[in-house]
Amino acid sequence: MSKWRFAIVIGASSGIGEALARQLSSQGCKVALVARRTDKLNVIADELGSAAKDRPLVFEHDVLNTADVPGLFEKICKDLGGLDLFIFSTGVMPVLPDDMYDTASDLNVIETNVAGAVAWINEAADRFQKTRFGTIVGIGSVAGDRGRRGMPVYGASKAFLETYLEAIRNRTARYGVKVVTVKPGPVDTPMTQGIGRPLPMLISANDAAATILRATENDGVVYVPWQWKPIMWIIRHIPSFVMKRINI
Repeated sequence: MSKWRFAIVIGASSGIGEALARQLSSQGCKVALVARRTDKLNVIADELGSAAKDRPLVFEHDVLNTADVPGLFEKICKDLGGLDLFIFSTGVMPVLPDDMYDTASDLNVIETNVAGAVAWINEAADRFQKTRFGTIVGIGSVAGDRGRRGMPVYGASKAFLETYLEAIRNRTARYGVKVVTVKPGPVDTPMTQGIGRPLPMLISANDAAATILRATENDGVVYVPWQWKPIMWIIRHIPSFVMKRINI
């Protein structure tokens, strides 16, 4: 049985978000699935509803529409009957050549990965601060640990998310709120399948989700899998003049 009773998963239509929603529902948690693709969400909800006590609730939302978040968040919490776990798992990672600069694509990354995250997590933090319990989970990336040659804005968006979640953790800790920053390496999802080259230490979305749910017992930063923690410590300490000459 899950320790969670009511959960919202933003980005539940695929990848890590879908895997988290499936595992939570199978453990008896009542889950709200939120994403743009309601056709996919309804398939997931129907599959889970046949085995779970409660069919997951489905809500259509594009995280670019940040003005809709306060009202939708309130409705979801009411329809669920409560909330003790909030997960933001939405993100975009366009694959561009190293010599290409595409401002329109970069701004879409910022609006999705940064503005979308802030709009939703602010609502969760405000609610949990008032109720004095709850856990917020934000799916970041090891890409946020260092400014690397590939995908500069994607990495920067994940660096923003880590700092923002740290601040939310420090702000809400005195109210009993937990905040978990998840930093996965490559995970086998539709996002990474578009990269077109072998990825190191690739794990399944199901394995990533299981690790993440175990990490919600505490708050802080968790690398998925754990081996990325020492690896990224090394990468963070590579001198800048070396980083300019290598592509990692």
